[in-house]
Amino acid sequence: MRNRLLMHLRALALPSRTTPLGATLLAGLMLFVPAVAMAQSAVVGGLGNFDAANYEGKDAHGFEVQVEGILAGDLYPAWCGNKYGCPVVVPYATGVYVRYMSPYDPASHLFTATTIPQVPGTSFAGTCYTWTFTYYTAGCDHFGVHLAYTAAASKAVVTSYRWMFEDPANPGTLIASTNNLFVPTPVYTWVAPALPANPPVLVVEIQLPPPPPPPPAVPPQYGDATWMKVFKTELTREVALTELTTDNAVETAAVIETEWVLMQPEPPSDSRRRGRNRHVNQGGVNAGTRSVLRRYETYAYTGAYDRLNHQVVCGGDTTCSVPQPGELGDLLVTQMAAANVAVPSLTVTLTGNGTVSSSDKVITCGSKCSSTYTLGTVVTLTAKPGSNSSFTSWTGGGCTGTSLTCTVTIADAMTVNAVFSANPPAGGGGGGAGGGTTGGATQFTVQIGRSNVGTVTSDVAGINCGNACSAKFNSGTAVTLTATPPTGKTFVSWGGACSGTNSTCILNVNANVSVQANFSK
Repeated sequence: MRNRLLMHLRALALPSRTTPLGATLLAGLMLFVPAVAMAQSAVVGGLGNFDAANYEGKDAHGFEVQVEGILAGDLYPAWCGNKYGCPVVVPYATGVYVRYMSPYDPASHLFTATTIPQVPGTSFAGTCYTWTFTYYTAGCDHFGVHLAYTAAASKAVVTSYRWMFEDPANPGTLIASTNNLFVPTPVYTWVAPALPANPPVLVVEIQLPPPPPPPPAVPPQYGDATWMKVFKTELTREVALTELTTDNAVETAAVIETEWVLMQPEPPSDSRRRGRNRHVNQGGVNAGTRSVLRRYETYAYTGAYDRLNHQVVCGGDTTCSVPQPGELGDLLVTQMAAANVAVPSLTVTLTGNGTVSSSDKVITCGSKCSSTYTLGTVVTLTAKPGSNSSFTSWTGGGCTGTSLTCTVTIADAMTVNAVFSANPPAGGGGGGAGGGTTGGATQFTVQIGRSNVGTVTSDVAGINCGNACSAKFNSGTAVTLTATPPTGKTFVSWGGACSGTNSTCILNVNANVSVQANFSK
């Protein structure tokens, strides 16, 4: 089993008043450090992926990512599928530079790879990839940096992204731009739910650091403001780095979580702060969730500023809750941030007639068959056969064997199945793989189990479960079972001798069989 690490996600973006308004970064970034003890999730994947457009007005021949606080050994191999190839990792005293650099041809005195300037006001989405016919004439390129470590809190901070240009004082060498490409980057933390049985809550925070302090005689200055939209998607599978692109179906399926919010770096010394340097999204993450994706779109604020301290002066009702005419500029950033997660939980399924209860009394299946748990919790399950049934075995989730009890240590989203079988009919007799005989006809038993409240009926008289959950049918009889959930619930799936998610199942009775009907809780 993969190593499951209790983590939260931290990454900071450092704003710069020297950054060009058109500096644009499309990114999917996840840097991670250990979480607090109450965390209710295991983060099992770190993704870093972005497209950067060159808005600096001259040819670039490389790209630099500076990561403060880590060692070279803390990096996975980086993305290499661009015109610059794999990057060079250059350590320094307190961090590393990851530098994508073009080769230099001394004969022609030219760099062999170039990212031309992007034309302001034109879209570059979908043009930054090697598989597009516009790639070599696009003013952007695709880069990626992965971190792979378990570190102390705040070990890694992404400090800057910069294009690299030829050094005019040293032809044939590259130097980084003084302008940082940056984007507010989410910080993920997990907090315990208000009720222990509820899903854990994932809190996602955008936090902007304050702008550089002005000289003492100058009033506190605010940074440049940005409009932001937030889109969210949850999936029941993990996502890969290659899916974090703006044109991928995973991203285009996202729904708006926050329509508009105005972000502005605020000086810490200003007592009139309005909290525009911070934005939080949060919500429960259910047991089946394997990844949470958010797309952040940021747009230039083109409205008025206070001439004294550079604080925004919004039109309309002055709440800055939605752009007014003349206040919304070009798209600056589209960032894709993904967390592959495993929400610790336990789900019990039943095959046949019986129930399962947990030692902590949280699970009593057939009525409540699933619950979230704190990572590492030890739960003992006990199987109890129903009438005319016997317990057969455990399967899945680390439970095996035929003992009525099984102990599970919660290390992931875990599912345990308890299998019960119908007892042979009283009086035995008659062959036919354990079947009985009536009037010379061989009969077999159909046994129904249910994961939650719901009914199962048969078109041939005999099954009406909740009340009659077992019946005998002549060998060769075609029996149609129909699962009906109660009001407000849904039928989920069949198990045992039936399969699929259709609410009906046709059985050709030629042996004793058990069928499991799974309803939502």
